[in-house]
Parts: sequence; structure tokens; C-alpha cells
Amino acid sequence: MELLAIFDHSTCIFSILACILLTISYVASLYIWRTNLSRDHPSTIKRRFFSVSCMMLLAPFFMKYFLTKETLSKGELLEHLGLRTSGWIQATLLPLFLTAILFLGPLTMQFLSGIWKLYTKFFSTEPLYWLASWQDLVWLRNHIMAPLSEEWVFRACMMPLLLQCLKAEVAIFTGPLLFGTAHFHHMFEQMKSGYDFKTALMVSSFQFTYTSLFGAYSAYLFLRTGHFVAPLVAHIFCNHMGFPNFGEIPQFQPLQRILIICNFIIGFILWCLLLTPLTTPGIYDNRLYWET
Repeated sequence: MELLAIFDHSTCIFSILACILLTISYVASLYIWRTNLSRDHPSTIKRRFFSVSCMMLLAPFFMKYFLTKETLSKGELLEHLGLRTSGWIQATLLPLFLTAILFLGPLTMQFLSGIWKLYTKFFSTEPLYWLASWQDLVWLRNHIMAPLSEEWVFRACMMPLLLQCLKAEVAIFTGPLLFGTAHFHHMFEQMKSGYDFKTALMVSSFQFTYTSLFGAYSAYLFLRTGHFVAPLVAHIFCNHMGFPNFGEIPQFQPLQRILIICNFIIGFILWCLLLTPLTTPGIYDNRLYWET
């Protein structure tokens, strides 16, 4: 029993160290290119696209190396990565719907301001807005590459490692701390662009807080559904919406303000009430990560 305890303790240490190394490697891949150009410069974006693409290719092999035989015996490698065909439609639609409910307030603001009309252009005869977006490297980074690479590394490849030694309820809050910490690298870019140290630290600390909270939600979706696509669509939607700009509320008419504030509250309450039932593992045929 004592030897078994030592083995389990060692496995847990290696799993956590592997996750830390994945985090460091992901951030380091963004800075292997020596350049004085900003992060939004096309050259910088293209180079970072290549770097994180390499990380995405290597991460699953890295994960498999640190997975124990016992863990691998529970399912195929693709299943551990959340790549399954069973339940993928539900995993695409329900988490997206759930996340949209959470953003009911911001969505109301978009509707009242007329921004929602941009979405209808996708179905029009001239979807110029969306075509232009796909040609914009900054848009592609924020809406496609960043969510895809971050969810792949920090959820699909990292969560199976954490689950070797942590309960699911603990793992969903442990991994996101690394995810939030990884965003501190923006602090150096902010200082490079003119921010003083104190301001950059405050901005990065705020980023750490909300990215860690989102990371917990994303990890919860991954473990409950057993699908990589679930946190991915939620991440893309959240990046599209951005952090709610509460400062814009006073710009609306009094009755509209009341409606917006009510929908912020209603959206959050509905999200809390629907979070568990809409992520029931049985809906997604998830038998790997979370017991029904």
C-alpha cells in the first residue's frame, strides 16, 4: 500500500509538471521569433500561427507520453482528446446556446444598437462583412486560431493529465489557473506599447481573473460533454462578444437601460439553472470523464 501511494503521488507530480511544461511551451512558442513588430502586425501573426500550429501537433504526443497505462485503458487516445462522433451535434449546439444565454445582456445591447444586423449579412446575397473578416488576420487570430489552439492545448491535452490525480470537480479549477497565468505574457507587450508597469500589471491581473473563470467554464464543458468542440464553440463565441462593456449601458434610453440590466440578471440566473441539465453527460454519450 505504501509503495502504491508513492507511485500515485509520483504520477500526480509528473502530471502537474507536464501541464506546467505545456503552458510554458505554448507561451514560449509565441516568442521564438525575434521582432520589434507589434502583436497585430501581419508578419507577427503569421509567425505565431505557425508556432502554435506546431504546438498543436506536438501536444497530443506529449500528453500520451505522460498518460498512464491505466488512463489509456479507459478509452482511445482520440476519446481522451474529445474527438468523438457520438453526440457531436449536441456538443456543438447546446454549449453555444448555453453561452449565448449567459451573454443575454450584451446580446440585448447589440440588438438595440443595431449591431445584430451584421449577422444577417451572412445570409444575404452580399455577405461582404464576413468575407472581409476571413481575410483579416487579427480577426482570424481572435476568433479561430486562438480559441482552437488554446482549447486544444489547455483542455483537450491538459485535462486528461490532471484527471489522473485530481477529481473532475478539482481539475476544472486547477487547469484554468495555468490558462489564466499564460495570459500574463500580454503584460510585456502592453509595456512595450507604452503602458507603465503598474497599469500593465492591473490589466493583466484582470485578464488573469476572467480568463481563469472562463477556463473553468470551458473545462467543465469539456469534461461534462467529453467533446473538444463544446469548449471550442463557447470560446469562439466569447471572443466574438468580448468582455461585457457595462460602461455603454448609460448611452441607451432609460427604458432600454432597464431592459438591458434585467437581461443581464436574467441571463446569469438562467445560465446557472441550465448549466447542469444542459451538460448532462448522457446527452453527449460521455462515458469517459464524468459519471452520469
